[in-house]
Amino acid sequence: MSDLFPPFAPDADEPKRRRFNPVPLRVLVPNVITLLALCLGLTAIRLAIEERLEPAIFAIVIAAVLDAIDGRVARLLKGTSRFGAELDSLSDFVNFGVAPALILYSSILKDLRSVGWIAALVFTIAAALRLARFNVMLEDPTRPEWQKNYFVGVPAPAGALAALLPIYLYFVGLPIGGLAAPVVAVYLIGIAFLMVSRIPTYAGKTLGSRVPRTMVLPLFVVVVLVAALLVSFTFEVLAAATIAYLALIPLGVARYRALERADRLAAQVGKSDVIAGHKEAPPPEAP
Repeated sequence: MSDLFPPFAPDADEPKRRRFNPVPLRVLVPNVITLLALCLGLTAIRLAIEERLEPAIFAIVIAAVLDAIDGRVARLLKGTSRFGAELDSLSDFVNFGVAPALILYSSILKDLRSVGWIAALVFTIAAALRLARFNVMLEDPTRPEWQKNYFVGVPAPAGALAALLPIYLYFVGLPIGGLAAPVVAVYLIGIAFLMVSRIPTYAGKTLGSRVPRTMVLPLFVVVVLVAALLVSFTFEVLAAATIAYLALIPLGVARYRALERADRLAAQVGKSDVIAGHKEAPPPEAP
């Protein structure tokens, strides 16, 4: 009995284990932004259940803005961490995988019953697979530097905002529903395909890192103009931006292919120079 239940002995190191190193604020700030985005995504789901589509769309858009900010803030404050990366992926799955699918199903796809639900499931699963692949590719050190400016497939935030295009058109004045529901289901599956595809899309990670002095004031004017248009003509701007984004994907693919050919050619030229250098090297002198 004594072997199974040895007498209790206090651990002298227990007070030391209870101590913890304070976490720097620069590490907490990006995670707080991510959690705020997650709250907005969950709120969008609630609003969709209550059939309040307009504020639900606003919540998703703001969550996408916060998602674009948290990574930049983490890099700016040097507060990146593995925990933050995992938290960001989980937040993205809820905000840009689950919430848009439920919004579309509760508003349009429910007319198709099981078929509409299958389309929503396909989109959500595609978002999960896309985020999992993104996390794996972050750890790939073999990618050339120029490829880091491109995503493999449409990123989850862009895919979510693009998937909500039928809602934008509905608020603009186009009748969406009834006979249009099958078209919306096919469109949603098409966006899901773009998310899990190998199609390269421009990431824009280098944008905003350096701004010429002559462009500072015009940039301020453009930002204010875009913000004013987004506030005054929210759904018109979102619809136009979504259509423009989808239309520009082929141009991004063409640019990616051109850079890929140039990189391959440079590698071949470098390899041939190395081989030629070995051939031209004089033989070692005899002792």
